[in-house]
Amino acid sequence: MTGPSTARPRPARPRAARTSPDQRRAQVAEAARAIALEAGLDAVTLRAVAARMAVAPALVAHYAPRMDDLVADTFGALVAAERHDVATLLDTAAEPARRLGILLETLLDGTRDDITLVWVQAWAMGARSEALASRVRDEMDAWQTAIAREVRHGMDAGVFDAGDEAAIAWHLLAMIDGLNAHSLVRWNAHPDRRALTARAVAGLLGVSPDDLAPQG
Repeated sequence: MTGPSTARPRPARPRAARTSPDQRRAQVAEAARAIALEAGLDAVTLRAVAARMAVAPALVAHYAPRMDDLVADTFGALVAAERHDVATLLDTAAEPARRLGILLETLLDGTRDDITLVWVQAWAMGARSEALASRVRDEMDAWQTAIAREVRHGMDAGVFDAGDEAAIAWHLLAMIDGLNAHSLVRWNAHPDRRALTARAVAGLLGVSPDDLAPQG
């Protein structure tokens, strides 16, 4: 006959903190942004986001039921962050020409190719997704407005020739976007696209290209 058991009861394990819905949505968004920067916007898929988070695809689908919306939100977050970053750089200078010079330098120096790829893919993918197309239009408008504001500031200060700041801003965007798209396939790397663009912009604004050149 055996006696009563002397084994001590095991202490209860503390429960892991439960992830809130808002935290899950933030994790999904963060994973999607990381994938887009590393592999492009077209790599943001349900399975890729789930693998990045190490969760089941069904969990991602629960918090992001429409992948078109997640892709659009991912695009919007990345390009808005870039615009904010560029605005911060511009604020390190006061002279209108120097501010535009910084704009050209930072957007054409090749350090933002990950965002350039996101843009190029968004233009193509937006043809099949209205959610993405709408966000692309909004972000292009925001860039055009920001550049037009810089041009108008120089005109009001008497530094730039008077003209249509909105049209000039669109002109600048077309040059920047086109040259950056070309750079993704390393087409026609010489002469320096920054120098070429600076000369074209200087002609539009009635200043010397040297006024737009980097200082230091």
